[in-house]
Amino acid sequence: MSTTAAALENLRIIRSLMEKAHIYRAVSAPAALTGGVLALIASGWPVWHAVKNNGEAAMCDHCFLETWLIILGIASALNVLLLAKEARRRSQPFVSAGMRMALRAFVPPMLVGGSVGIGLIVFLHNLTLAALLWALCYGLALLSTASFSPRSLVRLGWAFVITGLLTFFAWAACSDVRLLASDLGPASLVMGLTFGLLHVVYALAVFFSAQPAEVPAE
Repeated sequence: MSTTAAALENLRIIRSLMEKAHIYRAVSAPAALTGGVLALIASGWPVWHAVKNNGEAAMCDHCFLETWLIILGIASALNVLLLAKEARRRSQPFVSAGMRMALRAFVPPMLVGGSVGIGLIVFLHNLTLAALLWALCYGLALLSTASFSPRSLVRLGWAFVITGLLTFFAWAACSDVRLLASDLGPASLVMGLTFGLLHVVYALAVFFSAQPAEVPAE
């Protein structure tokens, strides 16, 4: 395929994705709500326990990692199932050209953030930095799709980036928090504020917003 033809094909894919942006937003909302509620539940107990017990950990580092990997798996599986159902309803392939384009933009920041965050927990036992990195890289992953994703997802990406940066500077400036015997409480608070609260707010905003007219299948 020539350079011109490839560019025209990319423009066609982007246009198709932008036309169907409201569909992907509606499909993503149930997964966001599910993941957000699970994140709030998973982060609530460690934060409460740390406040009541002067920073004492409610679980080990590996348990923290396993808990959040399970939540990621549940939310991701639900999102895949909803996307597959929508693709069948519209008689379209699940792995379309649009999905491949979105994955090329989305996967690199997610891969870097996920891998480095796991390394911070396993080798350096720094849960808070791992949580901050996950939130920031997730926000950057959402922003990487800004050219063809719905504006609500772009706003969600900025919310993750801004919240992650503000939380990082608050954590870095507070030596009392950084010197706690365990950073499970601060890490859980970061996860609850970002992956919990922001996802719930996003999902509720989508559910209560007006839906545009249906876009016909290609």
